Amino acid sequence: MKIKKQNPGGFTLVEIMIVVAIIGMLAAIAVPNFVEARQKAQAQSCIVNLQQIDGAVQRWAAEQRKDDQQTVTYADIRTYLRNAPVCPSGGKSFDDSYTLTTVDARPLCQRRPETHKLPQD
Repeated sequence: MKIKKQNPGGFTLVEIMIVVAIIGMLAAIAVPNFVEARQKAQAQSCIVNLQQIDGAVQRWAAEQRKDDQQTVTYADIRTYLRNAPVCPSGGKSFDDSYTLTTVDARPLCQRRPETHKLPQD
């Protein structure tokens, strides 16, 4: 009577390499989409911050009876904001994220001014 030895269960090197290649291809497809989605989310968040800043400037100007050419700073509108907005694309503080000039001028993003801007009325 012959005793058959059973093959130990496991994966061959070729099978493991195929699985790794498939995972690599899926990652190559997913990473660019993730980066694009992240940039869009950062831009939208920054635009929301700009809208809040603009609203705070307008409320400050109305309450203080300031004209359109009056200069405005973050110190003037700080009480009209819940917290200091920071650009999600790498800003560390309000001062290195946003620029304020006058009441009638829209606030600007310093980080990505070409894509992070308020829509025109």
